[in-house]
Amino acid sequence: MNASRESRLILLCGLPGSGKTTLAKRLADEVPAVRLCPDEWMASLGIDLFDEQARDRLERRFWEHAQDLLRLGQSVILEFGFWARSERDEKRSRARALGVAVELRYLAAPIDELCRRLEARNGKGEPGTVPISRELLEEYAKLFQAPDDDELALFDEPSPG
Repeated sequence: MNASRESRLILLCGLPGSGKTTLAKRLADEVPAVRLCPDEWMASLGIDLFDEQARDRLERRFWEHAQDLLRLGQSVILEFGFWARSERDEKRSRARALGVAVELRYLAAPIDELCRRLEARNGKGEPGTVPISRELLEEYAKLFQAPDDDELALFDEPSPG
């Protein structure tokens, strides 16, 4: 069974502090879409946000749930960060096999700006956030595979919003 043409998978790609959650919350209302954010769920369940095994299990379960929702015609936003191109390619091909459009929203900012945002966020103690030092962010930046123009062209145009 193919999903409705209106349903979309929206992947939010970026480092911590890039604005993924802010954008996801806005898009969830505008599209409308179901927003799946591992950080918020892990915090709510009392799981250490740095527990990679728990994060991996949760993200796999979210992906199964997202596919069910897409099959039912519901748009979905995944706030996984999508640091590796292989992750983005896999989600794009699987969602396209379901007959849905796939957007990649890449949020980029210089390290200094990311640090400024993270410092401001750390002071608020919002659920689903943990303090991230500049040193850790710089390590993350080395692991992050930013999408280039060729990769971005493989995705559908963003819906208004």
